[in-house]
Amino acid sequence: MTLQQTGSPHQFPTGSDAFPHRHLLGIAGLQPWEILFLLEEAKQWVDLNKKSSKHADRLDGLTVINAFFENSTRTLLSFEIAGKRMGADVVNMHAAQSSIKKGETLIDTAVTLNAMKADAIVIRHGSSGAVQLIADKVDCPVLNAGDGSHEHPTQALLDALTIQRRKGDISGLTVTICGDVMHSRVARSNIYCLTTLGAKVRVCGPPSLLPAALDRFNVEIFTNFDEALAGSDVVMMLRLQNERMNGDFIPSPREYHYLYGLTRERLALAKDDALVMHPGPMNRGVEIDSDVADDLNHSAITEQVEMGVAVRMACLDILTRKSRGVEGWS
Repeated sequence: MTLQQTGSPHQFPTGSDAFPHRHLLGIAGLQPWEILFLLEEAKQWVDLNKKSSKHADRLDGLTVINAFFENSTRTLLSFEIAGKRMGADVVNMHAAQSSIKKGETLIDTAVTLNAMKADAIVIRHGSSGAVQLIADKVDCPVLNAGDGSHEHPTQALLDALTIQRRKGDISGLTVTICGDVMHSRVARSNIYCLTTLGAKVRVCGPPSLLPAALDRFNVEIFTNFDEALAGSDVVMMLRLQNERMNGDFIPSPREYHYLYGLTRERLALAKDDALVMHPGPMNRGVEIDSDVADDLNHSAITEQVEMGVAVRMACLDILTRKSRGVEGWS
């Protein structure tokens, strides 16, 4: 396998061997160089997005459908901006407008989307595995924008890019992920991504919010947040996903904050230059205090949003190279 040297210290296989996958449905199973290649490709779009003129014609003439069966603000807007900045025609399909609400099956919806001859489809769905089902029925690349509690791959990639830009090499870093891990596709994708890139990942939360099979994920498990924070390079807080909870998983938001909220005093237990992250939307005063979230010396929360557009531009670019006849992408 031939390797190509880029402007980064990493080497990647040439052409489509750098990322040989038709879809991006998850981080699980990706090789380290495949993840690093996606991050490296995103860097050019970070630079473009800082310019006054942010338009590129890379996807000119292509149609991208954002099919969101689950409500979203950040992710939908980010994918829409990414597609339009690349020159694509972007069509958003919202859950409330979907024929799913009228009783149409997911497979019938997939067949309908396929008949529209889109060049890429971005899908967000409330059921784990739904994106895979649609991907099996369409002829174009599919990007998973979050499916149930399964995965959210572009969130993990934008988080990795944020960490990489702030900390350099991810390998060897200690990353603590705290909160509602059980219902979090963000946590799952980040665990896959960060451990694959050589980070030491700690997972912390109330026992009721830690999945039973967590010990299979090559992570350290904590229920005491103070202990988990000691020596952490990165602290990633997760939102309590009340909409996915059936039953009482926590006594009260106030007690949850007392035990697992990231306060300035708690952050002092991590390394002095610890990076604070949150995928949003934040429950201020529950999982994170405002003075921590807004502390520019530590917080990278707004930078995560910025990196999200660049990562999604890179993913749309890479997955459509074959259909665009890009040399080496057969």
